[in-house]
Amino acid sequence: MTGYLLESHFLVTNPSAKRRPAQAGKFDAVPMLDLSRQYHQVREEVLRAVERVCASQHFILGEEVAALEKEIAAFTEAGHAVACASGTDALWLALLAAGVQPGDAVVTTAFSFFASASAIVRIGARPVFVDIDPQSFNLDPADLAFKLKAHGSRVKAILPVHLYGQCADMDGIGALASQFDVPVLEDAAQAIGATWNKQRAGSIGLAAAFSFYPTKNLSAYGDAGLVSTRNPEWAERMRKLRNHGSPERYLHTEVGWNCRMDAMQAAVLRVKLPYVEQWNQKRQERAVVYDRLLEQSGLVQRGSCFPTNDAPVVLPHISAHAHHVFHQYVLRVNRRDELRAFLEERRISTEVYYPIPLHLQPCFEYLGYRVGDLPGSELAAKQVLALPMFAELTTDEQNWVIENIAEFYQ
Repeated sequence: MTGYLLESHFLVTNPSAKRRPAQAGKFDAVPMLDLSRQYHQVREEVLRAVERVCASQHFILGEEVAALEKEIAAFTEAGHAVACASGTDALWLALLAAGVQPGDAVVTTAFSFFASASAIVRIGARPVFVDIDPQSFNLDPADLAFKLKAHGSRVKAILPVHLYGQCADMDGIGALASQFDVPVLEDAAQAIGATWNKQRAGSIGLAAAFSFYPTKNLSAYGDAGLVSTRNPEWAERMRKLRNHGSPERYLHTEVGWNCRMDAMQAAVLRVKLPYVEQWNQKRQERAVVYDRLLEQSGLVQRGSCFPTNDAPVVLPHISAHAHHVFHQYVLRVNRRDELRAFLEERRISTEVYYPIPLHLQPCFEYLGYRVGDLPGSELAAKQVLALPMFAELTTDEQNWVIENIAEFYQ
């Protein structure tokens, strides 16, 4: 087996997870993600791209990275793109470009991967955590309004996260950003190809951070990230910041960092980018299959936000304004940890994104948050469960997953 570190967890791809011929409908295993299936589709193109980079002997930035930046700037319709070493670095660059300084406050969601907050702290700023909308799991505009009023002029940026592949409520967030004159920076790490009111993630705020970690919908063969922006001056500054604050060799106009993208990752991403819409569509189709199977199982009640004994599963909610690309397919469920253990016994992989909300992480104790301060995020952390989701997942595998969930709740 090949192991991939998934944020703070290990995700295992299992190319040998095949149907047992003697037991129809049963599998040796169903993985959360199997990148080997995608690799079979793009292998020859990837190998040619890698050979192109090796032959060029130009391994950091260069023509491959510049070409990728142009292609993703066009894809996101943002106008400008700056490639970097990771999604975490992309967040850091976007915050710096927006002028965030030590001592400033940045408002973000409490229910996200750690990097959404750690990038703020890395600058010396203070994260202000906002609770979530219970249906979408994204930042709640009502609580955002309350936090903006409470923290006033100290807030220098709003950082919504497009969680699981669905854009946050950018209408509500945008209206508040205009009212309080604060820039919006999108954490679009999980949302390449997603839209809000037909506007691409990455072009809605003044800048957006993307991650191309191997598990993402558009994935590199290592760490890589990118910032898209509508501001050409921001783009120019971020290009300096990613390269030690250097606009030209051995001249440093400010102290930056070494967070450049390498050409090999750019070449791989350029191969995969033309496929991402197709792969996103397949993820959406698999989400529809999951919805149908769960409804047929009798485990769900449409319109419910929270699981009950009679309807222990709540389906993902899709906003009428959103084009959801299903980086993850995430349910709310009763007895989450018991269900997960049951599925693990059947070698069905699941994950919890995320078991500890950011405001309760030990490293943020100094911020003064306590249990009960953000109840929506805290409840979600106890109920969410992500099922296997990738473009090459088969309907038979999905049937097997839902059959076992139904058996657990019998």
